[in-house]
Amino acid sequence: MNFLNFENKNILVTGVANKKSVAWFIAKTLEEEGANVIYSVRSEDRKKSLEILLRDKTVFVCDVEKEEEIERLKIQVAEHHKVLHGLVHSIAFANYSEGMKPFHETPKKDFLQSIDISCYSLIHLANALKDLLDQQASVVTVSISTTRMAAENYGYMAPAKAALDSALCFLAKSFSAFSKVRFNSINPGLLKTSASAGIPGYIDSYLYAEKATLRKKALTTQEAANAAVFLLSERSSGINAQGLVLDAGMSINYFDQELIK
Repeated sequence: MNFLNFENKNILVTGVANKKSVAWFIAKTLEEEGANVIYSVRSEDRKKSLEILLRDKTVFVCDVEKEEEIERLKIQVAEHHKVLHGLVHSIAFANYSEGMKPFHETPKKDFLQSIDISCYSLIHLANALKDLLDQQASVVTVSISTTRMAAENYGYMAPAKAALDSALCFLAKSFSAFSKVRFNSINPGLLKTSASAGIPGYIDSYLYAEKATLRKKALTTQEAANAAVFLLSERSSGINAQGLVLDAGMSINYFDQELIK
């Protein structure tokens, strides 16, 4: 048995989009540790695009905006596995198709869609899968290092992540009435992912954030994944309803001499 003890553990990972996504780094690290990973992706088109990356793996399709698809996912997973020891929720969306707007001009439909996909999907998935989750299962979602830094180019995703941060606490509390299932999040700083590359002005923000870290090197996606895998393991059994910030010290280094010259 290795330290994290993932042998014969079933972990459902949602949100793999490509080989740069946080979900993929988490999944491949889990597999390296001996876990049996089940995948859920957004659409049939996404599943097809991942044929090479996820070859010979169990992959289901679930659009979390559709309640019937979440219910179908529960049935499909149950047909293959009697129990889940972990769930990775790595799902988020904000519609930037019309470009960035001042926050006060955020369209209601876009804001509510972001909340639905980025936050409510965790609540719905947890409820749908509750009977499959082991009594000591671990659920890990992906948030951001801070929701109070008003980065204009991040728009309304930060409020959506703030809702997610709060929701995991309430899920931890409500599940404690009948289980020992834990709910936590990793809260990484800026990462190099395909999703982030679509955010207007992200590269400039990323380069600035890198300078603001204590080590002058940005967080890697693998580092974020490593933290998620730890939270999924039984070795983190004392951690519940928490967000683990991973920002390489950026949050305490805003007045670095190199930044204020």
